[in-house]
Amino acid sequence: MADNGKRYRHDLKSLDKNVPVSLGEAIDKIKAFKVTKFESSVELCLHLGIDAKQADQAVRGSLSLPHGIGKTKRVVAFCGDDQTAAAKEAGAIEAGGEELIKKIQDGWMEFDVAIASPDMMRFVSKLGRTLGPRGLMPSPKSGTVTPKVAEAVREYSAGKIEFRNDAGGNVHAVVGKVNFDVDKLTENAQTFIDTIQRMKPPTTKGVYLKKITLSSTMSPGVPVLV
Repeated sequence: MADNGKRYRHDLKSLDKNVPVSLGEAIDKIKAFKVTKFESSVELCLHLGIDAKQADQAVRGSLSLPHGIGKTKRVVAFCGDDQTAAAKEAGAIEAGGEELIKKIQDGWMEFDVAIASPDMMRFVSKLGRTLGPRGLMPSPKSGTVTPKVAEAVREYSAGKIEFRNDAGGNVHAVVGKVNFDVDKLTENAQTFIDTIQRMKPPTTKGVYLKKITLSSTMSPGVPVLV
């Protein structure tokens, strides 16, 4: 831990927090950090000029990045018998209806994403208190409630990301791994930034995209030019 602390302080000294750099330069800095591990994830944080208390200014959605994020996800699917086989073939670790709901009610939570067909939501609603606090409740806004269950399972299993603003108006997303090529990381990051910019709520006033920070797991954040 002490060694990590020294590495972090060394990396921090190489930054000027008051001078944003281009996205490409930020990625180069992240890759050069001593604290960065080979398998570290790279994350973007966008600080938005929204009023997070207003429902009509919420920024939430899902996105498949051009080069993935270097990680697969464990997906379950709440669906009828007619879609169960296709969901499992697409990569779902569990798929079904009331039996799957009962399994989760009994304490099983070994998954990262839950997909549901619209007709199943009246049953899945029983899991609101279990899945909601963990951010796992299926939602139409995030694309996890859909009649195309197998397609959604395939996308999320491959690393499709979900995002939503927090109480401070920040949106976080993993955009790849440190060992990705610079071009791939740049394209992934720019795709996410462009997506958030297109989602500007009509009721937002003033500057919408205020600040961008790029970091890797355990590294200092690098300010990026907006």
